[in-house]
Amino acid sequence: MKNEIDVFHFDKDRKNFDDFGHSNDIDFWYARDLMELLGYEDYKKFNKVIQRAITACNTLEIDILGNFEQVKRTIGGEEVTDFKLSKFACFLVTMNGDPKMERIAEAQMYFIKAAESRLDYFQESENVERVMIRNEITDSETSLSRVVGSHGVVNWQLFQNAGYRGMYNMNMNELKHYKRLKDEKRSLLDFMGKEELAANLFRITQTEAKIKNEDVRGQDDLEDAAKTVGRVVRQTIIKISQTPPEDLALVEDIKTVRSRLKSTHRQFKQLRIVWKDDEDQEKINQSIFNPFSRKRKNTL
Repeated sequence: MKNEIDVFHFDKDRKNFDDFGHSNDIDFWYARDLMELLGYEDYKKFNKVIQRAITACNTLEIDILGNFEQVKRTIGGEEVTDFKLSKFACFLVTMNGDPKMERIAEAQMYFIKAAESRLDYFQESENVERVMIRNEITDSETSLSRVVGSHGVVNWQLFQNAGYRGMYNMNMNELKHYKRLKDEKRSLLDFMGKEELAANLFRITQTEAKIKNEDVRGQDDLEDAAKTVGRVVRQTIIKISQTPPEDLALVEDIKTVRSRLKSTHRQFKQLRIVWKDDEDQEKINQSIFNPFSRKRKNTL
């Protein structure tokens, strides 16, 4: 079985990840092949991972079609749906995989090393999720603002602060000072870790649900609803982690994370497969390189 082969390494004398790639103007890997290499057995389950990776790609404002091309393939006499994945797409799929699976951990480490990242694979996997959750929060806040606007909110900032007061026992400005955010003009959400971001996303979506379900109306009552939901989320966090949300540590600026992930995309686009047994293919690969980098031979 393919998934029993140790492929996520850089030893050119053994079969590795690039040996499963294909080249047709660009290098690509079939999703169903990657599925087996990562240890997945059910394509329907694996397709959910692919869809999350596509969402991450879109969130980073990177061309989806250039990295995820849906195709038809014939496997064992049966026509099936598949994807042609760029190396960057393989990276995103792997980072969105189940971290409890041994093969996923190995593959994540491989791609992080391939991208020459200074972070370990666990941190970068969390960062991919941070970017996605942060984007979901933006969309959810937009949706919530429309709902409360139609229900009588006249001051969005006061309403928004009510939710923070419930969750953190302080308003946003106080929270920025407490967490020692250096640039107070920036959104605190851009420096929250995955756990804290996810908690705020839950708070926002549940606030909208409460307002709709109970038909809450008027500035004061809407603020009370936001504060009530925030307080419930706070109690849940403390009960599970024994840590108040205001004491959750800030992490790397999400703008830096986005920039690094985009840089990873550019790096992977430049790294072409060097075929061991096909000198002509290697020449083709070299000719596709930027003229200024032809002397550079990549084997990742």
